[in-house]
Amino acid sequence: MLELFQVIGVGLAILLPLANPITAVALLLGLSQGMTTKQINHEALMAAIYVFIIMIVAFYGGQLVMNTLGISIPGLRIAGGLIVTFIGFQMLFPTKEIGFDITKSTVAELQTQNKDSIAFIPLAMPGTAGPGTIAMIISSASTIQTQATFSPIILKIAPIFIFLTISILLWLCLRSANTIMKWIGKGGVEAISRLMGFLLVCMGVQFVINGVLELIATHS
Repeated sequence: MLELFQVIGVGLAILLPLANPITAVALLLGLSQGMTTKQINHEALMAAIYVFIIMIVAFYGGQLVMNTLGISIPGLRIAGGLIVTFIGFQMLFPTKEIGFDITKSTVAELQTQNKDSIAFIPLAMPGTAGPGTIAMIISSASTIQTQATFSPIILKIAPIFIFLTISILLWLCLRSANTIMKWIGKGGVEAISRLMGFLLVCMGVQFVINGVLELIATHS
């Protein structure tokens, strides 16, 4: 049981900065204008379900897609690292207000569409389970079985709890969007986004380094 909690803790530490549920709160507030509380709660629930499904599919089916397309693990790590680093730099040094530039530019368009569409796009993808998150999950899935420190059964079931926890956190944040924004304010959202951006830059650079080292090792 202790091993399970350790793996879940590591997984959350890796994925939460990428998923960043707090920033999704600002996105929802901009896209939910004119919606009732019941509709907002429904969108929050569906977005959380979509995120869970996307992460599960990426973890358990990502390797098959890579094999089909002939994508190597080092290639995925380098590409994923570059994506994560780019996202991190955008969050660390934003050219516009974090989160709010997205909402302002998309509210007018999305309000003319079916409100059900905002749960999957853009709240779930790319708002939460974006390319950086998916790349990280697929790369982790391809290397997790080599971690002899933990038992194989733990490594197989822990991702389910990790993705479920992230989805629940996202659901809670989205349901409490108005309260969260009143509590931490726009400045709080920007501060959290910048902190997570710095973590993403560090993770992305390390991701690229690992991919380059593995690429050199496989060709030496």
